[in-house]
Amino acid sequence: MTEVANQYLGNIQENSELSQRLTKENCLEVHLGQSDRVKGRIHAHTDSGIAVGIIKSRELSLQEGDVFQTESGKLVSIHLVPQKLMVLSFSSSSADTLPAKLIHLGHVLGNHHWPIIVRKDKIYLQLAVDEAVMEATIADFKIPGLKIDYESRSPSQHLNFSDPTHSHHHH
Repeated sequence: MTEVANQYLGNIQENSELSQRLTKENCLEVHLGQSDRVKGRIHAHTDSGIAVGIIKSRELSLQEGDVFQTESGKLVSIHLVPQKLMVLSFSSSSADTLPAKLIHLGHVLGNHHWPIIVRKDKIYLQLAVDEAVMEATIADFKIPGLKIDYESRSPSQHLNFSDPTHSHHHH
């Protein structure tokens, strides 16, 4: 039986009364990925295996410490897992790096629908498929000086790859 949580009570970091309530009451804890933050309907399981359905407005982006109440009166505490990202950087800004290769790489990443964010001199990729597949696809371009690393970001350092104002439709 799935516990349905559709009443948002607040966040324990902003509401000390709610925080105290969590310590006293039996609480269901769910660990969600960064991509779940903006979904309107989320299906998750607690560590003990209880199925939880969270129904919320899409305008509400989940934060670490958010609390919902289920239809049966149980509290559901939200925990966000760290976000692992692939990070592309360049060890040298050599003239050998042809702009055409970088444009082609961007085109292929877009065709795969692999979410990216460019910050300063790095390209961050959300891990959309197996890391080895992504690495092989990028390595095929043989871009001089291109380095592939990984970074783990805590929920507070989260990069938002899903901009709700952007929609992409194929015709």
